Amino acid sequence: MDRFLPDDAATAAFGAELAQRLKPRDIVSIEGELGAGKTALARAIIRALAGDPGLEVPSPTFALVQPYDTASGPVLHADLYRLGDASEADELGLLDVPQAIVLVEWAERAPHLLAAASWRILLEIAPGGAGRRAQVQQLGTRA
Repeated sequence: MDRFLPDDAATAAFGAELAQRLKPRDIVSIEGELGAGKTALARAIIRALAGDPGLEVPSPTFALVQPYDTASGPVLHADLYRLGDASEADELGLLDVPQAIVLVEWAERAPHLLAAASWRILLEIAPGGAGRRAQVQQLGTRA
């Protein structure tokens, strides 16, 4: 799936569309350079899963992981940008909640999590900086 997201409203609608496809045990790698909209897309997915468009969804950049109890079950939102070493990802407990949907920004910093991903979303800033291009691949589900 390849989609152009011209603005925040399109990103929110796309996040809601993706949320409908996610199932417990899915690991979603959200990839892209700084400023590509990874957190905005994760926020939209979480709000849709929670059924609450006004839900406060802070960036997990400093906390590393933000957990949510949603109508669709547990959701873990992680940002691995600040990891010093891939092994530090194991301490975050991202795979410890078997029924969770796990959204991971910067999963490439923990190759074992990237390898376990059931979805890969690549966000790219459009030429000229207006909007984003989203490419989505469904890879499978974790056992």
